[in-house]
Amino acid sequence: MRISILLYDGFTMLDVVGGYAVLGWLPGAEVEFVAERKTIIADDLRSGGMAAWRDYSEVEATDILYVPGGPGGRPQMTNEATLAFVRRLHETSSWTFGVCNGVEILAAAGILKGKTVTTNYYARESVASFGAHVVPDRYRRDGKIVTTAGVSAGIDGALYLARIIAGEDTAKTIQLGIEYYPHPPFSYASPDEVPDPIREVIRVAEESILFERMNSIPPRFAQPSL
Repeated sequence: MRISILLYDGFTMLDVVGGYAVLGWLPGAEVEFVAERKTIIADDLRSGGMAAWRDYSEVEATDILYVPGGPGGRPQMTNEATLAFVRRLHETSSWTFGVCNGVEILAAAGILKGKTVTTNYYARESVASFGAHVVPDRYRRDGKIVTTAGVSAGIDGALYLARIIAGEDTAKTIQLGIEYYPHPPFSYASPDEVPDPIREVIRVAEESILFERMNSIPPRFAQPSL
């Protein structure tokens, strides 16, 4: 089973590694990290990154197309090379998995029109503008498309998808393997319950501060071609 995880400048690390830590343990899984160019791709904090070992031209098809989010996802919504790659792989994928505002990329690629999906709370209106029906769920399935809410929700959605693909016992075993039994110190059950002042801080960070950092502060490591 091939799992193709999209990388792009300014992705959010947990969007990638959360679901990867689950789906990568599926029996027979072969994971590849793919980007427009084979190099080290910087994350949104500009102090870390991941290696893309394949570029778009090297991936003809996949079983699971995995699209993470991050501040850098917004520029990808108008990057025709990325959108064409997403459309092409989605056409024959068994599953298309969108995490956080990575769902915006799927929407911009035109594959969510008429679909019921979820996404990061601040991206709901954007995704809906492409004709999707957006719900405030932690994860949601519509046909072969599985989408999740923000960042850590990718773990939940990946466990859900793992159960569909490999059965409940396997999914429960993976959950134990990563010891994912969240019990945060705060009582909010969803982003909709968080007070507006806190939500505003995140909105500004996502829309402004991180974008400014991504565009003005170089990564703290070299980006050699692979």
